[in-house]
Amino acid sequence: MHNLLTVKETAKYLRIPLPTVYYLVQRGQLPAIQIGGRWRIKKNALDKDILKEEKSGQPTVLVVDDDESLQNLFKLFLKKIGFSRVVVGTVKEAIAALEKQKFDLVFLDLKLPDGPADDVYDFVKRDQPDQAGSTRLSRHYHYRLPR
Repeated sequence: MHNLLTVKETAKYLRIPLPTVYYLVQRGQLPAIQIGGRWRIKKNALDKDILKEEKSGQPTVLVVDDDESLQNLFKLFLKKIGFSRVVVGTVKEAIAALEKQKFDLVFLDLKLPDGPADDVYDFVKRDQPDQAGSTRLSRHYHYRLPR
């Protein structure tokens, strides 16, 4: 399979809306290059940097928050302490990420733009019961720790 994906192929691969791919590419959050005025996403870098398919045994964290400044804070902090991380901003993106992989820890903003955060938590409990672990509630976040 080739290493470069079109924007449409990337949307299908990540199971996110096409406009979200454009948005993430333009913000530099997806590894992409422009060829002939069209974006191409580097699949190898996408798998390694975004989906975190490297380093087995490294703790993996899902952050679900629509606040860009908090997303950036989580990215920097989690990178600094050596955690693999996936940061998304909607219920739909969170569920798509959870369908692709399991996470050791989930930080979940209680107020999301496209639906209740409970949908994400219920998805984890229903589809990944071995990962549901114990729960803690913190001011703005709901997070799950493995047992």
